Amino acid sequence: MFQDLHIALAVLVGMLLLFVSNRLRLDLVAVLGLLALTLSGVLTSAEALAGFSDPVVLMIAGLFVVGAGLFRTGVADALGRQVERLAGQGIHRLTLAIMLVTAFLSAFLSSTGTVAVMLPVVLAIARRRRISPSRLLMPLAFAALLGGMLTLIGTPPNLIVSGQLEQAGLEPLGFFSFTLPGLVMLALGTVSMLILAPRLVPERKGRIADDEQPAWSELFEQYGLKERMASLRVPANSALVCSNLTGSELRSSFGVTVMAIISHTDRGGFIHRAGADSVIHADDELIVIGREQDVAEAATRYGLERLPKPAQLPQPLGLVDALVPPRSEFIGRSLRELRLRSGLGVTALAQRSAGDAGQPVDLDRPLQVGDALLLTGSSRGLQRLSHSRGRLVLLGDPEREQDLDWRKAPLAIAILLGMMLAMTFGWMANVSAVLLAAALLVLTRCLDMEQAYRSINFESVILIAAILPMATALDKTGAMAMAADGLMGLTGQAGPLMLMAALFVFTAGLSQIVSNTATTVLVAPIAIQAALTLGVNPQAVLITVAIAASSAFATPVASPVNTLVLGAGGYRFTDFARVGIPLQLVLLAATLVVVPWLFPL
Repeated sequence: MFQDLHIALAVLVGMLLLFVSNRLRLDLVAVLGLLALTLSGVLTSAEALAGFSDPVVLMIAGLFVVGAGLFRTGVADALGRQVERLAGQGIHRLTLAIMLVTAFLSAFLSSTGTVAVMLPVVLAIARRRRISPSRLLMPLAFAALLGGMLTLIGTPPNLIVSGQLEQAGLEPLGFFSFTLPGLVMLALGTVSMLILAPRLVPERKGRIADDEQPAWSELFEQYGLKERMASLRVPANSALVCSNLTGSELRSSFGVTVMAIISHTDRGGFIHRAGADSVIHADDELIVIGREQDVAEAATRYGLERLPKPAQLPQPLGLVDALVPPRSEFIGRSLRELRLRSGLGVTALAQRSAGDAGQPVDLDRPLQVGDALLLTGSSRGLQRLSHSRGRLVLLGDPEREQDLDWRKAPLAIAILLGMMLAMTFGWMANVSAVLLAAALLVLTRCLDMEQAYRSINFESVILIAAILPMATALDKTGAMAMAADGLMGLTGQAGPLMLMAALFVFTAGLSQIVSNTATTVLVAPIAIQAALTLGVNPQAVLITVAIAASSAFATPVASPVNTLVLGAGGYRFTDFARVGIPLQLVLLAATLVVVPWLFPL
């Protein structure tokens, strides 16, 4: 037993270090930890695989499908686009409307999906009202986190703490058990953001265009491309004549991207967007993007003539910027591997890492979460690129509604309401209600099976299924009892409020560097045991853990939603700490007052 204890603790520490290092995917780390516990004999095979049949895991998978049904039928988009109508005039009313609508969506959908829907809407509002996006996007992200506190299905930590209570033979939390404390946290969080954000976050440079400048100039300035645009004429004796862009190797060999080709004819110039198969003819004018030395080298190699820099972009060249969201299939892959131009007819003109200045594309640099890309391409190609909402989040895509089936929106809402009623009144087990709702959304063609499978965040599902047995290992080896005794030794004399405060601080702190889902899985069993030892209401202690886990405000990497708005709002790393830490202190104080009142200790 003593040896098993050392092994379990060593595996736990190793997993935490790998989580923090971010060198491996979270789900892979959890699976490696599970294998270590199994191969070392700490867990039996049955104990190791028990997490994959846990109702919480199946519920989370089903809720991804339910959320996708609401996204696909346009319910989420319709709510998002009501923001400006509700806001009226003034930055405070606008911020309030954004936070309330976002929190409402996040109470039933994933926080990342909610921010992906709201981000283009909020940026468009900021542009129209000439407001710096930094004034609006941090409230947007924090509202998504606060909204997850409102219902049982709002965020995985809520489901996990309820499941842990049930596993301990205690009364699980109901669908609306989180609503009253969550509403208090949302109200205080909203008021705090209205007060803190304008004072603590400076107005960062955003996507607000000068009325005297065209829209392309705004985007080019953000990505640092205004000085890198050039115009080249193709003489009749150039080696590029009659070759297509792929064969020319301008991009692959020289790093020069052709945005548009102006073909001069007897009837004037014919402008078309450059595609992989676009053929270059004599006397064509190429509008390109690249570093000066690269453009000069390409011009010399192919005998191209430099023309004056164009004063404006040729039409109908469309531009849109996009963000790489968490768990995107593009993460870790380079633009050369993705071959967007040849596969989808979409060209990446520039890229930038979250919080950094823009630069021309580096075809071999692996993309990371929060990276921004400046794209050009047909509306159809851009829609296909973002089809699953898991590849890229397009900011300002003018035709993003065309892929939504608005006719099924009432049906999707009815299915969601039915699921909520079944969970609230206990007509069936929660997991059965969620899986039934997911199945009905597919059967009624609110989304098809392929879309349903694509919507499931398998990283989160595998992470939870693989890390749940860690709690079994800690309990089996006595590590959990040791942790609970240590916690009692620190807080027992001071009473239950000190226990709640310690759990809040520890959980919230760990959630800034480790997934809040993984944090909750590890902390919840210890919290239950400490509560039972002290004779404190376990529900009060577990709700404290859930609220703390969702308080991921202090760093841009604490939550995927923070990472999404980091680059779009032009934030710096310290901006989140300046606003997030005071907000966490407000929620800590509120939790110690509200939770014992609603769930007597």
